[in-house]
Amino acid sequence: MKIYCVGGAIRDELLGLPVKDRDWVVVGATPEALLAEGYRPVGKDFPVFLHPRTHEEHALARTERKTAPGYAGFVFHTDATVTLEEDLARRDLTINAIARGEDGVLVDPYGGQADLQARVFRHVSPAFAEDPVRILRLARFAARFADFRVAPETLQLMQAMVVAGEVDALVPERVWQELARGLMEARPSRMIAVLRDCGALARILPELDRLFGVPQPARYHPEVDTGVHQLLVIDAAAAAAQPLGVRLACLLHDLGKGLTPAHILPHHYGHEAASETLAREVCERLKCPADCRDLAVMTAREHGIVHQALQLRPETTVKLIERCDGLRRPERFEAMLAACACDHRGRGEPAGGRPYPQQARLLAALHAVRGVDAGAIARRLEDKSRIPAAVHEARVAAVKALGAAVLEEDTKIDTFPLGERQ
Repeated sequence: MKIYCVGGAIRDELLGLPVKDRDWVVVGATPEALLAEGYRPVGKDFPVFLHPRTHEEHALARTERKTAPGYAGFVFHTDATVTLEEDLARRDLTINAIARGEDGVLVDPYGGQADLQARVFRHVSPAFAEDPVRILRLARFAARFADFRVAPETLQLMQAMVVAGEVDALVPERVWQELARGLMEARPSRMIAVLRDCGALARILPELDRLFGVPQPARYHPEVDTGVHQLLVIDAAAAAAQPLGVRLACLLHDLGKGLTPAHILPHHYGHEAASETLAREVCERLKCPADCRDLAVMTAREHGIVHQALQLRPETTVKLIERCDGLRRPERFEAMLAACACDHRGRGEPAGGRPYPQQARLLAALHAVRGVDAGAIARRLEDKSRIPAAVHEARVAAVKALGAAVLEEDTKIDTFPLGERQ
């Protein structure tokens, strides 16, 4: 019996990156032999055991055979005769098919080290095409390792998989899982770019795919179309270390621009209503968490008026806060403002390098509105039917009372990440 550390842990060690989890493969053993050594079985689809001391997962070396369309249609074979090379052959990319034995010697039968040095994503074998999840995983790796490129033959294989309908077999939950993980990487735009290059984006997120090539207004950077703008926005969110909900809101905020009638381009008048509808449809189709969905929908609906915050009357500002339930859900309102700041950053230079005082203005207004004591107003009024109007009027007065000092500071305050204060 021999034990090897395999996969991502070896890849990250060779890249000089921290290792979070280690995967282990056991060669030349049977389930009975591991049980006798004190390992505890946990695998359902194939034999996986927990080490008796470290509690790390150890899987018996195995091969797999495609039996049905989609990512779940596999039969696994495992016994003491399966070699390490056979086990590594079923893995997705060469950089993930490197093993290290207990003696410290690397086993690299498929050229993973060379591809690490060349910064290339390359599939191990044609079996890559049997699992459409591998397209999503490769795209996610592109967001993490932004200086890697996809090997031409691997891209061709991915394109053939899309044409063959393999991507259509993906269930929404798995798409969301991989998409969410990719959005939280350092360069999420790379994930979207890879999905688009292979044609998978048009099948997974057609609402986003059709934004590419749609022109932006002239006040934006002239080389940035609506699709590229989306990529700049999600990268701005990543650079600001925003949470998943903000990053998803950034990704989906402008979907309605893809429905703009050709005769009014490059303008997109009133696209927010369509963006709201499409953002909701995408989130429901992918079964996104409710908090992510609600933030994305609200950002799609309101980002246009948020960008106009410096011109809004106090009455309109209060209505915006009330409409967004900012009094009860101030954290979500702040998250929407953070997404809008990233939208501003994603307009390319020079606009992307300028301050975004709208965020600070609306945060100050939110603080002022939440400072109104509705209970005290209610106690003073004999006519209780007047309470809602009186509270609203007090909120408007509080925003109006922010005064000239806020107006002056607006031009000095830059965008700051969600949750921080200046």
